[in-house]
Amino acid sequence: MKLTRSLALLALSLSLAVAASAKTVVDIAAGSPNHTTLVAALKAAGLVDTLNGAGPFTIFAPTNEAFAKLPAGTVESLLKPENKAKLVAILTYHVVPAQVLAADVKSGAAPTVNGKTLMLKADASGVTVNDAKVIAADLVGSNGVIHVVDTVLLP
Repeated sequence: MKLTRSLALLALSLSLAVAASAKTVVDIAAGSPNHTTLVAALKAAGLVDTLNGAGPFTIFAPTNEAFAKLPAGTVESLLKPENKAKLVAILTYHVVPAQVLAADVKSGAAPTVNGKTLMLKADASGVTVNDAKVIAADLVGSNGVIHVVDTVLLP
């Protein structure tokens, strides 16, 4: 009886994992109530199609709270069409052109899609990216992985 229940739970877990991994990294972010600002920014920057592409991508995804820590009016200003280039530069600074799971993160520099590098630090207390802390890791999609961060990374 216990074995049957355990197998049923394992099968359910595997099917949920397969369903989650069938989504792109953009789909995963769009399904999160904590990433509405990020998704709006990706749309304004015209990056949705790119990040729905083959990848692989590692996205350090700031939460809505992370965006709220920016000075008042910053997000609204960045979402304006005349600031698209600056928004693209900021958002692509959050993307590494490879899939890097949390267990594979090594301390050091990581190149980003915008051409600049992020400084990663992995130790017993967790992973940080520049000054941002990874607060949730390994949201794996069909074309990469998302690590949620508590701060917007600025190039």
